[in-house]
Amino acid sequence: MSEAFAAVDLGASSGRVVVGRFHDGTLDLEVVHRFANEPVRVGGTLHWDILSLYRGVLDGLAKAGPVRSIGIDSWAVDYGLIDADGALLGNPVHYRDSRTDGIAERVKDLYSVCGLQRLPFNTVYQLLAAEPTAQYAAAERLLMIPDLLAYWLTGEIGAEYTNASTTGLLDVRTREWSLPLISELGLRARLLPPVRQPGDRIGLFGGTPVIAVGSHDTASAVVAVPATGDDFAYISCGTWSLVGLELGEPVLSEASREANFTNEGGVDGTIRYLRNVMGLWPLQECLREWGSPGLPELLLAAAAEPGLAHVVDLDDPVFMPPGDMAGRLRKLAGLPADASRATIVRCILDSLALAQRRAVRQAQELAGRHVGVVHLVGGGALNGLLCQLTADACGLPVLAGPVEATAIGNLLVQARAAGVVEGGLDAMRALVRETQQIVLYTPGGSAADWDAAAARAGR
Repeated sequence: MSEAFAAVDLGASSGRVVVGRFHDGTLDLEVVHRFANEPVRVGGTLHWDILSLYRGVLDGLAKAGPVRSIGIDSWAVDYGLIDADGALLGNPVHYRDSRTDGIAERVKDLYSVCGLQRLPFNTVYQLLAAEPTAQYAAAERLLMIPDLLAYWLTGEIGAEYTNASTTGLLDVRTREWSLPLISELGLRARLLPPVRQPGDRIGLFGGTPVIAVGSHDTASAVVAVPATGDDFAYISCGTWSLVGLELGEPVLSEASREANFTNEGGVDGTIRYLRNVMGLWPLQECLREWGSPGLPELLLAAAAEPGLAHVVDLDDPVFMPPGDMAGRLRKLAGLPADASRATIVRCILDSLALAQRRAVRQAQELAGRHVGVVHLVGGGALNGLLCQLTADACGLPVLAGPVEATAIGNLLVQARAAGVVEGGLDAMRALVRETQQIVLYTPGGSAADWDAAAARAGR
């Protein structure tokens, strides 16, 4: 008899509900519902349309049919504020909104407490931007996006650990809220609900348990990395590329802080030691602006372009906002106005491979960990050109897949909580290796050429 579970997986551009069925050591996946995630700009502020997302979740769960439990994951850092009556105080603000511009530079360094990469959209900076507002004054609780949706499903309030670890307000050593830091920043500690762990039962939705999973989508994706042993790096590649290592303890050295590496919470007490790399966002924006041709045709044309002819520092903040992405790429890469779309796509992918190479190399050096293989999971695993370029750049084999790593990690944590899957991360990853398609990319090309390109890109 198969056991079914529902994973709600929300990404920056779309959401879906995936049903996973476990039977005799197998795992079958079915995407039962997809829905758009389209931000809305109101009064100059970019918001998530959270009510539309919740409608999509409800529709998907209705299509899922009877399941043992439900788990929710999403992107990190963004949140909703709840008033004393339990009502949402406005749509959550999008992390690409400009309200946090300049705030991080005015705040003391928090690395020794939270161990996080200094990014302008970290929750702590968003809260400091919101602190002077009437909305903040009326707030009684802060709920990260998956916790907000779980609250609407169950009526229960809490903060799942892996997502809480991205706020800049959690002590990376104690794995609880840092009350001294919160007080020093002038924020209200009572906003932050009790921390719960992946595998904890949150409550019931119509009689079905809702289970806390690795609610930061990268935490769930790393659960599904089909690794053997610990000599691996991972790249969870989609709108962002999260590039790093799985460790038992945080790395809080001055060198780590200067390199802007982050220590985020993982499932089973692990630390996701990583760097946020811009990822496929520039390519996605170009495709949105161009409309046509489609990605497969562009990738074929890009593969025929000269390699490493044009590279940029893809982590330059100039690429963060939406709009005229191709124009910004042409300017920074020194491309003519009539540069072909294939040339621009090849520039993006070569530059992304370079950025991922740098992060893999730095992570090894800073953590004192040898890496023998790179696992690339998520939607980027479908981009064969990027996978090959990453192998070439890193000089390491790349194992690409599973594509549905986030949903699989979400489902595995639920299944283990129900007793359907047993064991730790090694056992869960063995099931992934046995049931999911993984593609090997062998490194080739010249390391000297990549070194020279990195120097040109300023990386």
